[in-house]
Amino acid sequence: MAMITLRQLRYLSALAKHGHFGRAAEACAVTQPALSMQIRDLERTLGVAVVERRPGDVMLTDVGREIARRGEEVLTASRDLVDFARHRSGPLTGRLMLGVIPSLAPYLLPRILPTLQTRFPELRLELRETQTRQLVEEIKSGALDAALLALPLGEPDIDTVQLFDDLFLLAVPANDPRSATRRVAVGDIDQSRLILLEDGHCLRDQALALCASTARGRGTSAGGTAFGASSLTTVMQMVAGGYGVTLIPQIAADVERRDERVKFLRLENPQPGRSIGLAFRRTSPRQADFGALGDVVKQSMDVPRAQDAPNGKRG
Repeated sequence: MAMITLRQLRYLSALAKHGHFGRAAEACAVTQPALSMQIRDLERTLGVAVVERRPGDVMLTDVGREIARRGEEVLTASRDLVDFARHRSGPLTGRLMLGVIPSLAPYLLPRILPTLQTRFPELRLELRETQTRQLVEEIKSGALDAALLALPLGEPDIDTVQLFDDLFLLAVPANDPRSATRRVAVGDIDQSRLILLEDGHCLRDQALALCASTARGRGTSAGGTAFGASSLTTVMQMVAGGYGVTLIPQIAADVERRDERVKFLRLENPQPGRSIGLAFRRTSPRQADFGALGDVVKQSMDVPRAQDAPNGKRG
């Protein structure tokens, strides 16, 4: 009896993703005729049409979409099996594909990469920086092993480990009359001047949720500037130029405080913030790797920082 192959499932997965034989073949590093032949072999073996061929593109049939979905589960399980065999010699060896959200990557990675290189010289780390939704999908599909992001996720197929809490500060122009030694109530933030990251960033959603909860308590509505940036660095330049204010995580403020045109104000207790954690597939065999990586992250956050005075002054 003929059996389907992992290669056929990989090709079908690429076809489902790209919707085009040529682009799918390029992604799989094979010729288009070779990919097309494997898809036809898959159809013959299963006795069903998995794709609808049209001039210029291709569309999966209803059956094809379900086969592709189930095929992804098989491909993920096969990758986990390989990982199980390859990483028995010790934690953090070989290839590890790690995702990081944009509001964390430029601030956390410089803290952990030197330690990882020194402590785990056999680790080959591959990084992917993108928004939470994409990271979650790539963890599920096996394109990523794990991701550093804000919790909670609420995904039944993904396990998470909380690593550290990251408090929010209010970044304002340096000429703002409020003193850096005074704590600010969230309700006192002028939401019409609030500059946020663009849609899709979890930090934007967290800031809006925080302001909305305060606005509901006061019987008002949460506002915000129409400007949306793709990075915190851009947001901070807008604040430095006097265009508004923003909520910024402590880990980012530790770096962005170098700009003397901006000062940081702490928020009243209980200080709001976000919880940063490591996310990975529940079925992954690399639990020891994730534990070792999490330990490095937690140790990096124990480095003494100017926590008592948000503008870098102790005491």
